[in-house]
Amino acid sequence: MAEFLLLFRGAASGHGPKLSPEEMQAQMQRWMQWLGDLTKEEKMLGAQPLEGTGKVLKGTQKVLVDGPFAEGKEIVGGYLLCKAENMEEAIAISKGCPILEHDQGSVEVRPVGKM
Repeated sequence: MAEFLLLFRGAASGHGPKLSPEEMQAQMQRWMQWLGDLTKEEKMLGAQPLEGTGKVLKGTQKVLVDGPFAEGKEIVGGYLLCKAENMEEAIAISKGCPILEHDQGSVEVRPVGKM
């Protein structure tokens, strides 16, 4: 088994269509179901939403600036660390992500390297 990081982009920034309160609640239930299923299958190693604020440390002078600043649809709103046999299985896992509904965002699938 290999580890993969799924990065969720866009939805936390309000990118995509506006949902009614009922649609948002149904969306949250789909997230909980998807994450619960991955937990039962022992595929999920961890997952968390990310706050919209933060700091960025840059360069040899270690300059600290506000950030991250990116176009709304590019903002990373959360992540999931999972295990899968290969990239194809990790992509199949990501296809179940509720962020892909309603054109709300995207999922970036990255293999975790070995140290």
